[in-house]
Amino acid sequence: MPEPFSSGAAMVDVGEKSSTWRTAVAEARVRLGTEAFEALRSGQIRKGDVLTTAQIAGIQAAKRTHELIPLCHPVLLTYVELDFRLEPEDHAVRIHAYSRAYGPTGVEMEAMTAASVAALTIYDMCKGISKDIEIQSVRLLAKTGGQGGDYRREGS
Repeated sequence: MPEPFSSGAAMVDVGEKSSTWRTAVAEARVRLGTEAFEALRSGQIRKGDVLTTAQIAGIQAAKRTHELIPLCHPVLLTYVELDFRLEPEDHAVRIHAYSRAYGPTGVEMEAMTAASVAALTIYDMCKGISKDIEIQSVRLLAKTGGQGGDYRREGS
């Protein structure tokens, strides 16, 4: 009989953890370049409304995070929101993703997944204009709830 294999990877048991309200805010930044940024801003992208499509993609991604990241728990999200800020001086879009749930585990990965997939969606919809698009700074800005307490990135 073959010996059992253990990779050392394991889902953390959250069964004994207290349920609390948990929130997270993550961001991503997409640098488009002049031509793609102006096309996005003026609504001239052939594939359609870039920011609405990215918003829907980010929300869908947050709800499916546990299917994408192997050791994440399914989380019953109560709220997901994405907002976009155009940065004309850098020809960029800054994405903020907010997630909230009541449960035994945090929602940081859901917020970061939402921001990441929204950024990828912007890239996909604008790549016909420029291949020089860059996704930057996917990061957690803040979280609340849970044993680890609250966190806020300096400067955010």
